[in-house]
Amino acid sequence: MCRILGSISSRADRPDPAALASASARQRHGGPDEHRVLSGPGWSLGCDRLAITDPRGGRQPYRLPHLPGVLAVLNGEIYNHAELRRALAARGHRFPDRCDGTLLPALYAEHGPAFAEHLDGMFAVAVLDLRPGRARLVLAVDDLGMKPLHLHHDPEDGSTRFASEIPALLAFDGVRATPRDDSLDTVLATRTSFSTATALKGVSVLPPGATAVVRPGAAPLVRRRGPHRAAPVGDTQDVLRHEVRRLAAADVPVCAVTSGGLDSGLVTALAAEHARETDAPPLHTFHLTYRGNWPGSEAAHARAVARRARTVHHEIALDPAELPSLLTRTVRHLGQPNADPITLSTYALFRAVRHSGFTVALTGDGADELFGGYDRMAAALAAPPGADWAAAYTDALAAAPRVLREHLYTADYRAHIADTGSAADRIEQELRSAEAVGADRVTATTALETRWRLPAYHLRRVDHLSMAWGVEARPPFCQPAVVTHARALPAAARTGKRALYEAGAELLPRTVLRRPKQPFTLPVEAMIAPGGPLLDTVRELLSPARLVLGGKLRADRVARLLARQLARPDRRDAQTLWALAVHELWTDMIHTLKTPTDCAAA
Repeated sequence: MCRILGSISSRADRPDPAALASASARQRHGGPDEHRVLSGPGWSLGCDRLAITDPRGGRQPYRLPHLPGVLAVLNGEIYNHAELRRALAARGHRFPDRCDGTLLPALYAEHGPAFAEHLDGMFAVAVLDLRPGRARLVLAVDDLGMKPLHLHHDPEDGSTRFASEIPALLAFDGVRATPRDDSLDTVLATRTSFSTATALKGVSVLPPGATAVVRPGAAPLVRRRGPHRAAPVGDTQDVLRHEVRRLAAADVPVCAVTSGGLDSGLVTALAAEHARETDAPPLHTFHLTYRGNWPGSEAAHARAVARRARTVHHEIALDPAELPSLLTRTVRHLGQPNADPITLSTYALFRAVRHSGFTVALTGDGADELFGGYDRMAAALAAPPGADWAAAYTDALAAAPRVLREHLYTADYRAHIADTGSAADRIEQELRSAEAVGADRVTATTALETRWRLPAYHLRRVDHLSMAWGVEARPPFCQPAVVTHARALPAAARTGKRALYEAGAELLPRTVLRRPKQPFTLPVEAMIAPGGPLLDTVRELLSPARLVLGGKLRADRVARLLARQLARPDRRDAQTLWALAVHELWTDMIHTLKTPTDCAAA
């Protein structure tokens, strides 16, 4: 697991060393163990490494003596690297170590841009081919976008730059920090950018399962590969057990995140089982809660899972007084607004994981999307024929429902969104189109969730906030075998996570199996109630003077919404206020990232 960056251009001059050093420094929290940036006429390639596989080997950028001119960098893990290494060695390639990424130059030499089709893992890879007559940059990310890669192409000079994180990308000359006009509507309508566009003009993210080929001076040519198909064997529990065991293998200490729910509970139980059967030290588990009396605590359920699995359990009690400072750090690390209050909890949780000496953490991300765990999925199925279920589904994704956000907009901004279209409109259209061509609602909603929302809303957040502390988060549910298995199940088995409840029947406490679904999050309605630790921060960010200057929000109506929240705390009102505050803070912060001052520390 690492952070990577680079560029390609038709210009003959070398990239600015100061800009490259700044880009590397801005994402070094994710790669504290080693850093190196190489450059030449019209190109650069760099990596900040978090050493996981073969920590003593694997120096990046990867180069092999018998393949001069081919360089590669990797963020992530290639789980089938031993199998690939054997096949490549049989074809005459030799490798100096057993690091998973060392084989990338050889794999590229054999298969060209199709090399990514042979990778099983979570990855963002860049291969730079500098051989005479072949100059090109090839970028690839895994099927679910677990490891993001941000791009900027300058049509004026033809240069393309990339980086794992947006703040690092903004360190390059020519990459502007200009928010998109629809960024506010997007964060209210979908909580974060779902598409290949980000919240910044000219900055995109490589879509899940995509490969981009960039030749000097030309725009990236992006194509989506077919899914990496695994051959799962057995029932849901067997498939998940196999993937947990694969992901629990590392050359550094591995732990598990245990929220107290079904998904992370299954991962925890199977990882603890594996530790016992291999005579490894007991599994350590981590759960975040808050000091004081706050609604929605799952600490008791997490303890029950840990007791049943016989783990060494760490219950981290976060002081709510720290939340305002955590907000600033999380917004910066994410690089674009994400309206889920869970960001603060996620950041603090992985900080505790790292401080306890762990570099890899297994998580339960992806289960709801693949196995139909969200209430909005059940509501879509229950909607009668002719009902506008797609609009209701889209509103359930929002931080603020359509009626409320349009009420808060100024007339000019409301008209602008009506003319250009909202992210919500595009989601509704995708759902309706899927149903129109015969897809059942389970398939239509699962496709939307896994293709767009899971990578952008969940996986990107987990990647950035775990790597803010140099922790590699590994989600077994997102592995190809589990994805293939889930998609092959009958619709009934992947609705309401029925298959997962059956898998957990003999592994988890009954109290966990019978409890209602509850996301791991922050009780934001209580945190911005009277006397709440985040109230002053939200009030300052949403002051009438600030909003009037922005020109997109009716300051008087936002003030009334805040007054209503203070008089009668409500989850939806609080979520709307939170999304507005996050967007305001991000708007302020993004411009500071074009200054020479770097903030490399978490």
